[in-house]
Amino acid sequence: MPFGYNGKILRVGLSKREIKVEEPDEYFYRTYGGGSCLGAYYLLKEMSPGVDPFSPDNIIVFAGSVVNGAPVPGFARSGIVFKSPLTGAIADSQAAGYFGPELKFSGFDAIVIKGKSEKPAYLWVHDGEAEIKDASSIWGKTTGEAQDTIRKELGDERIIVAGIGQAGENLVRYACALNNLKHAYGRLGAGAVMGSKNLKAVAVRGHKKPEMKDKETVLSMAKHFSSNFMKESPDNIGLRNLGTAQYLMGQNKDGQLSTRNFQTGYFEGAENISGEKMRDTVLVKGEGCYACSVRCKRVVKADEPYKVDPAYGGPEYETLAMLGSDCGVDNLIAVCKGNELCNKYGLDTISTGGVIAFAMECYENGIITKEDTGGIDLRFGNADAMVKMVEKIAKREGIGDILAEGVKRAAEKLGKGAEKFALHVKGEEVPAHDPRVKGHLTLMYALSPIGADHVQAEHDGAFTPGWAPFFAERVKPLGILEPLELSSIDHKKVRRFFYFQNVFGTLDTLTLCLFAFAPCRYFTFRDLVDLVRAITGWEMNLWELLKMGERKGTMFRAFNVREGFTKEDDWLPERMFEGILTGPRKGQKVDKDKLKEAIDLYYKMVGWDENGVPTRGRLAELDLFWIAEELKKHDKYEK
Repeated sequence: MPFGYNGKILRVGLSKREIKVEEPDEYFYRTYGGGSCLGAYYLLKEMSPGVDPFSPDNIIVFAGSVVNGAPVPGFARSGIVFKSPLTGAIADSQAAGYFGPELKFSGFDAIVIKGKSEKPAYLWVHDGEAEIKDASSIWGKTTGEAQDTIRKELGDERIIVAGIGQAGENLVRYACALNNLKHAYGRLGAGAVMGSKNLKAVAVRGHKKPEMKDKETVLSMAKHFSSNFMKESPDNIGLRNLGTAQYLMGQNKDGQLSTRNFQTGYFEGAENISGEKMRDTVLVKGEGCYACSVRCKRVVKADEPYKVDPAYGGPEYETLAMLGSDCGVDNLIAVCKGNELCNKYGLDTISTGGVIAFAMECYENGIITKEDTGGIDLRFGNADAMVKMVEKIAKREGIGDILAEGVKRAAEKLGKGAEKFALHVKGEEVPAHDPRVKGHLTLMYALSPIGADHVQAEHDGAFTPGWAPFFAERVKPLGILEPLELSSIDHKKVRRFFYFQNVFGTLDTLTLCLFAFAPCRYFTFRDLVDLVRAITGWEMNLWELLKMGERKGTMFRAFNVREGFTKEDDWLPERMFEGILTGPRKGQKVDKDKLKEAIDLYYKMVGWDENGVPTRGRLAELDLFWIAEELKKHDKYEK
């Protein structure tokens, strides 16, 4: 019998209303683990190249892992893997909260969904069973209205619902799904893919928790985390007190806070949208995810000048920056309202903020006019305009219909030089961290298979000269023994980035929260190994776990190669090669020649050819030789 997981994967065909159960063997689970790897396996194995993301043939995989749902801080995540309608590349959106553990308790490790329902539907998964149910009455409703109706209809307020709002139904290309209204599978359009399938939600409930091989060790380590993280982990202390908003003032002080569509890195109104300001004004409470004592989630409430519903949580750092400073907005309650609307309608706050900031710069340069906006003065700093644009995008009204396509497509449609204001990589909007300042971000954004993504690896700040001993000790098991300059992208930084990328790939595959684990949080790499062993009973070591992370990155790359992505797609927006305009980092920029050298070195380091195609040898070494045959079949190797 398996420990830590169920050994069952639910297969759902929406077109013919088919439900089956697959039972892979232990080899499959130990190789692919869950989350990112498991999802990529099904997309590569069962989806043909060139499928339109809005086609019924797109596959969407909801996946936990062999360890998620264990009663330990950091084990609450789950992922959704699909082909992105925003980028056309593979997508991996992860969220914490309660959906992942509840899916595990319902008897399944993952759900693989194909096809399109003839009419609106939701999937009801519970205690080893599944049903496709009618969602006609909740189509057109907000995420909150839909969740309330589903729970009432099924007679259980503890059902966990991962659902979409009107943005997903309207196929906004960066629409997201949310569980419990506030835990977002945020980036790349999972909500839009669900909308294209007429799938309003997946509801889960279960009462059986998988057995663990060594439950006593697991519970002991969980207790130790909860008793000591506030004493020993600098980052977790800040997360408990301020949530991810703890980072905003530091980012601003160092000149790397995204401001006015990344024209600069310093925002004069930063204090007004800070975590400290939130704590002292609109914060109701902090919340946590399943089994987690950190409680980094914010819940806010306000009545004036905007009424903000606490049921939809509160803004994270990314939201504060992208709907705040990146739009030049220093009104905290307006940002909270924007966050609430994104969660109601099901919009990724990062892309939404990036798209609005893009539109504001276009407006200030005469590319978008007041006639286009329906009379809205879409200038940087106009808080009311930002809030109204969230509504217009979700409903695809007026200019919102163009902006719902994302900055890449919107710029192509608008023309008139709008492309230079469209900050994206592979079609995905740049998040609220400046790659001109941090070397890892330079490499993350350029080389990430999913587009501009800030959680492909750990950020540089904790590992620069003067770094804290706490962080220094935690990376030594990787062979990282010296600090490196913050913005460098030399051979040493490329090596460190590759190692950190494999760490984060492992966390994505095991669906573990980076706010619990090394290199910057409480659990060490040894703790990670001990927990996986205690839960599964497998005699794994750090090497094998990191191979999972490397496998994830290679599978994602192979999918994109098959879809026609090339070396030319591994690049940054032109603005990142221009100097930051003001603040402590004025004039700082990415050096194009150094970036080219770093990318070439990275390809060699990870075992890809000069065009960025994973070599047959590397695929064989990762036990992925079947992918080499797939790439050969589609002529992706040079003759």
